[in-house]
Amino acid sequence: MSTVQAETTRDTETTGDAAETAMAMPAPGIREHRAVHFPGMPMLGAGLLTLLAGIALIVVGVVVAGGTGISIAVVGVLVVLAGLVTLVGLFAVSPGEARVLQFLGRYTGTVRATGLQWANPLSSKQKISTRIRNHETSVMKVNDADGNPIEIAAVVVWQVADTAQASFEVDNFVEFVETQTETAVRHIATSYPYDNQGAHALSLRENADEITGKLSEEIAVRVRSAGVEIIESRLTHLAYAPEIAQAMLQRQQAGAVVAARRQLVEGAVGMVDLALQRLNEHDVVELDEERKAAMISNLLVVLCGDRATQPVVNTGSLYH
Repeated sequence: MSTVQAETTRDTETTGDAAETAMAMPAPGIREHRAVHFPGMPMLGAGLLTLLAGIALIVVGVVVAGGTGISIAVVGVLVVLAGLVTLVGLFAVSPGEARVLQFLGRYTGTVRATGLQWANPLSSKQKISTRIRNHETSVMKVNDADGNPIEIAAVVVWQVADTAQASFEVDNFVEFVETQTETAVRHIATSYPYDNQGAHALSLRENADEITGKLSEEIAVRVRSAGVEIIESRLTHLAYAPEIAQAMLQRQQAGAVVAARRQLVEGAVGMVDLALQRLNEHDVVELDEERKAAMISNLLVVLCGDRATQPVVNTGSLYH
């Protein structure tokens, strides 16, 4: 393994260790499980029948005189209350959402079945959206691994996978995802250079797919304790900060010019070598070392020059 590869491997391992240290999150203390619930339509019918039966008993108790009527009316009131309690336990679950049930401060389960459902009337039923969402960070100014100020922004697509953790492990899981996403974007931006400048290490500009993959992994680890699943993340904005953008543009242009010149010189040297070989093979003219050097110099000037050259016609002999 070469020195450059060893240094690259060592830098990658160091960056990975730092990322793992930065992404250490506590293990969740609660998991989602199915709540005890029943279909709502039969319970709706039972509640209405109970309510009607209680009303009928009250009417009968009012009609019947004496203690018997009072007893019937009292039973009717109790039956009406039972019907009302039954109806209170009804709730509707829309597609793309779930209900988290809590009884006397204790998590009792989650209802994901859609439609009209019935559960313990005394349980609180918190609505949690399980739809796919996206969050786009604002354009943040950070320093990359080389210390250059850059502007970066990203969008993350996420979804609630565990409603219990989303409800009880964090105060507000939406704000938690937004904060952890921005933190992960900043950490990724400071862990890699904007441009690798010819090196073999990863960079934000040349290795967008690898960087976004690492970004998705880091965000997923950060928000896992909140019961959130990361579907995808992408960088939406990446540029040098305005104060150094012009200087970096000039550096990139200079690098492009140097690369073009290098390729041009390599091609010109090959053409000169081919010309000398052909002259020698076909015995067109015999040149000494000094004339070969002059010919090579002239050909390189013609081939590598930025502007068209002006030929000088020799009207004398080859050497005069």
